[in-house]
Amino acid sequence: MRVNQPSNQIKLTNVSLVRLKKGKKRFEIACYKNKVLEWRSGIEKDLDNVLQIEGVFLNVSKGQTAPTADLVKSFGKEMSVNDVVLEILNKGELQVGEKERAAQLERVHNEVVSIVASKLVDPKTKRVYTTGMIEKALEMLSSQGSQAQGDKEKDKPAAGEDGESKPKMKEHVWTGVVATKSAKSQALEAMKALILHQPIPVMRARMRLRITCSLAVLKQNAKAVPKDGDVEDGEKVKATVKDRILSFIEQVESQDTMGAEWEVIGFVEPGAFKGLGDFIGSETKSQGRVEVLDMAVTTSED
Repeated sequence: MRVNQPSNQIKLTNVSLVRLKKGKKRFEIACYKNKVLEWRSGIEKDLDNVLQIEGVFLNVSKGQTAPTADLVKSFGKEMSVNDVVLEILNKGELQVGEKERAAQLERVHNEVVSIVASKLVDPKTKRVYTTGMIEKALEMLSSQGSQAQGDKEKDKPAAGEDGESKPKMKEHVWTGVVATKSAKSQALEAMKALILHQPIPVMRARMRLRITCSLAVLKQNAKAVPKDGDVEDGEKVKATVKDRILSFIEQVESQDTMGAEWEVIGFVEPGAFKGLGDFIGSETKSQGRVEVLDMAVTTSED
């Protein structure tokens, strides 16, 4: 005797589920393993490569698809099934198993270590560290960070004479990689912690830039004066546009005049790059420009 299965029930196996509660209903979509995070990080852009099957479910394990009436009631008439799928994919909670979670954490960890190793150098030699050295340094910070978090309550700001709490400088504490944040943002936090605590001697690799500017603008006094600028007799000393540009550069490699333009090539701390770009954009009236020659100047072992 032939048994007919309900047409709205589809058996799915080996899936990663993404769940979203909307109103009083919980909706699910069935995705390929490891593809959800790639979609959310922008690596994967083809929805067909993410979904195991198009559609929205009330229960994937039972193969129970969501009735249209439930979708309309929860998401509204204006949203198509594809729109609902995208909302669940982007905002829903990803359900993964223990093995998948461990593998995901290991991937993020390796990516963080790789990014950090490519951006930090030994201050004396300017040589990059191996990923193994960076990994050991982060492990040292992680053990210190866990202890620091445990002592956090003891380090609360003391109340001042006026009864208000005194502000305390924020310290970057590293407690290890998590799977819920992007590798790029965690790598940035890891670098800040390594630079602050120095478990091994490190500094950010400098950017190598080429800056060109019209000679006519170069000799003018800069309108914007740095907050930490020189002070003389209680007044800030005026500086030319050229002086201000050179103040951003840690080390000048070369500078030359070609016709009506001045060019300087030098090394800049990455944190100063935005300020330099903003200054040139506002002060040179489109007669100056910044070109990145190398994002991170490093020296590798022979």
